[in-house]
Amino acid sequence: MTAKKRDVVIAGYSETAIDFKTGRSAFDLGGEALAKLLAATGISKDTIDGLSVTTPLSECPNPFFAVYMTEALGLTPTWLNYGGTGGCSATGGVARAASAIRDGHCEVVVVLSADAPSTAWRANYGAYRSEFQDPPGVQGPPATFGLLMSRYNHQFGIKSQALGKIAITQREHALHNENAYAKFKTPITMADYEKSRVIADPLRLLDCVMFCDGANAFLVTTEEKARSLGITKMVFPTAYAEVTNFNGNQPLSEITETGFSAIAPKVFKQSGLTAKDISMFQPYDDFTIAVMMKFEDFGFCKRGQGSDFTLDTDLSHKGTLPLNTGGGQISAGQPGLASGGLNLAEAVRQLFGEGGGRQVPNPKNALVTGIGVIPYARNWGTSAAMILEA
Repeated sequence: MTAKKRDVVIAGYSETAIDFKTGRSAFDLGGEALAKLLAATGISKDTIDGLSVTTPLSECPNPFFAVYMTEALGLTPTWLNYGGTGGCSATGGVARAASAIRDGHCEVVVVLSADAPSTAWRANYGAYRSEFQDPPGVQGPPATFGLLMSRYNHQFGIKSQALGKIAITQREHALHNENAYAKFKTPITMADYEKSRVIADPLRLLDCVMFCDGANAFLVTTEEKARSLGITKMVFPTAYAEVTNFNGNQPLSEITETGFSAIAPKVFKQSGLTAKDISMFQPYDDFTIAVMMKFEDFGFCKRGQGSDFTLDTDLSHKGTLPLNTGGGQISAGQPGLASGGLNLAEAVRQLFGEGGGRQVPNPKNALVTGIGVIPYARNWGTSAAMILEA
């Protein structure tokens, strides 16, 4: 997507409930998500001729997972995409599906993400991690984000109440989300946040996501095709950008400079919108600090002013900048590498006017982001952003 286009649409979405140790496979969860998508859109499964699948942590040793998923779902696509950018794979799958449709490879695409890492964790990251990172005891993303928070705090200062506000706001939104993990259906207070134990100083338990199982799916096609199928609800992905290994040519990059600072101007230019025009923000939220840093990178406030902006802004679903109105991953649960679709599904739901008790009043657009993989001594591997418009 190099300029604003309104020919391709997201014409449907679905989600499974998010749960912990379900005992189910990614294939099983993917099948449920597809069944719900077909029921929501009313289309025949045989209409689907394209499939984009996200690499799941629970099935990643299988190099042919995407192919086997077509068999499990009973699909015969003429275009198949296997997304390996983690939380960026859902929006990235939509963007790639749009390109494939425009190039004539397919007409009706399902972008599917399903994972069950709390049931079966089969990831082996390899590269330098097993040699240099794991032996010293770097316990995955929380430890890495603890370092990131420490660096940000050294440069600009963090007001813990700001991070607490993000967690509290998203938990309040999750109370209205029937798909959210049941354990999180309890309000939290600032006192709860400040009493939550430190996981990787200064990062606290309530700053973090929790691995769960779940799936989501999206129907991508042209507006013309959607209407011919009898579909009336649709949204337009008018802008998309991504970058991988930001500042990768620098041996010692600044970890608080993220790829979002590079792609934010691109999505705003493509859409013709500015930060002030955004109706709601549905950012990838594996940790609260990532949300706050994206406030800065997308121009909602200046660099280093994230704490004050967070404290001064109404982030509720009725506020000036509604934030992760389904609870986000932090308060709905993180369905493994299907997590990027969680934030995207909430954006589509809101633009369809199906938000129920958390519905944003008259939304015109949504900004959705994705994060993929957390390397050591950098911020994150892939940054992706998409703007959807009604």
